[in-house]
Amino acid sequence: MDFNVKKLASDAGVFFNRAVQFTEEKLGQAEKTELDAHLENLIARADCTKNWTEKIFRQTEILLQPNPSARIEEFFYEKLDKKIPLRTTNGELLGQYMLDAARDFGPGTPYGSTLIIVGDYQRRLGGAEREFLQTSAINFLTPLRNFLEGDWRTISKEKRLLENRRLDLDVCKARLKKAKLAEAKAAVSYSAAPDFQETRPRNYVLSASASAAEHELRVAQTEFDRQAEVTRLLLEGISSTHVNHLRCLHEFVEAQAVYYAQCHKHMQDLQKELRRVPNAFTMSPSTSAVSAGPSGLSSGPPAGASPPPRPPVSPSGLERSTLKIEEVQPPATGTRKAKVLYDYDAHDTSELSLMADELITVYTVPGMDPDWLMGERGNKKGKVPVTYLELLS
Repeated sequence: MDFNVKKLASDAGVFFNRAVQFTEEKLGQAEKTELDAHLENLIARADCTKNWTEKIFRQTEILLQPNPSARIEEFFYEKLDKKIPLRTTNGELLGQYMLDAARDFGPGTPYGSTLIIVGDYQRRLGGAEREFLQTSAINFLTPLRNFLEGDWRTISKEKRLLENRRLDLDVCKARLKKAKLAEAKAAVSYSAAPDFQETRPRNYVLSASASAAEHELRVAQTEFDRQAEVTRLLLEGISSTHVNHLRCLHEFVEAQAVYYAQCHKHMQDLQKELRRVPNAFTMSPSTSAVSAGPSGLSSGPPAGASPPPRPPVSPSGLERSTLKIEEVQPPATGTRKAKVLYDYDAHDTSELSLMADELITVYTVPGMDPDWLMGERGNKKGKVPVTYLELLS
């Protein structure tokens, strides 16, 4: 190993001088060479670009891969320059589980055949997710990572070098100022009490020191100006970085749009497939034979049939004379869940409008017509016809 003691001592001296100059600047005891306003603006813009790009990059990673362990694994694969192994998506895994369950339950059973259909579409959704992840990683994450790990590192290196050149320049300015001050003091003392044997050599040394300080200042100023120009050219390239990231952002949005469109199409196709499958669960004994309570009411007919006629309401019953909807309170026990089989439009304010397939809470009220139940949905309540419901519990 080539160990140069003189170079090491020189570098240590330069580092010490820079540290002293930096400390004095922070304490307000030394002058600081200010950068021009244009360069300051470029530096501020570059720092802002770096900070926000880093935040967007990290959050996009979390969006595409929420599992932190998987992200750490991918990070190590990238650093080791190895190919990241293909990872099964959650949708593909769920679809495979459903297909395996269908084989155990029997593909010929209603539940097994439905599991096969849903599992197949879950695997399609997982495949679409995989394509979206790969496209987004290539078209969006990779350019952001290249900027942070490539261009920004170069910019940071040149910025640090510019800061060192500025500190060196300020050290030279301070050294020249001290040399000039010492030379002026020597001239004043010589004019007051001339001593040719002592003051003339001393003045010569001080003059030579001032000349050397001026030369160092000119060299430091030249190096500082050169480094400022190099840094400025790099910082002006941030504009092209923004243009590149804008293009990548459009590609990311396009990939998202394609992915969600595929998911929407797969779900629509899945719903069509399920409509063609016999709705066996509505005919199961556990739901079709549930009674409606003390009045002996049963659940409505299976979905798919035409809506039944609206049951009549007795105009002379207790309900019309004494029942007020806003005063009705649900019982402590006896409330049940019901699935709405058909759309129903309320005929007056005492009734509750219904939409097919929604779930509501129902219960009986003393004095109410046996063909009706009291229904609640959120903060709304009203009478609902029993024939439009399928009681679940």
